[in-house]
Amino acid sequence: MVETEQQSSESSHAAIRTVALLLMRHEIRNLRRWFEEFDRDILLPILLGEIAMHNTGAFEHASANGNGGRNGRAEEGLPSSPDAWRTCTLRPCNAYSIAAATGLPRETVRRKIVRLVELGWVERRGNGHLFVTEVAFDHFGKVLTSRELSEVIETADRARKLLQE
Repeated sequence: MVETEQQSSESSHAAIRTVALLLMRHEIRNLRRWFEEFDRDILLPILLGEIAMHNTGAFEHASANGNGGRNGRAEEGLPSSPDAWRTCTLRPCNAYSIAAATGLPRETVRRKIVRLVELGWVERRGNGHLFVTEVAFDHFGKVLTSRELSEVIETADRARKLLQE
């Protein structure tokens, strides 16, 4: 009996290591893509993502407070139609809040935001408020759905199979 439990434990650890390697390959492949997509500056996708999360955080907040989503899950409170994104109110952020969220120096964040504005992926409005542009939502939405979403699903399915064995 003890031997069977030990074999089961070893098998479980082997499966977890295999899944960890599978996930690592997936993440490294994505990091390389983002690195190239953002002119070899890995901080740009991080900052764009933080700005987008701040902007769209109102959806999660509404969902958590029962104003969206059946089970209080954030994804259920997100707009489902393409037109909803165009008419929704985005929550503003600024360089200071992004620096605080990422732990990066404020001056570094300011410089990188200038680049994101030049690329047309972020716009700066009154009082320094930052918003992800519709161009960025459309561009990266297409990138994510065309290649990465199917890879995430495939990787998750492979990981699930490995852990069930």
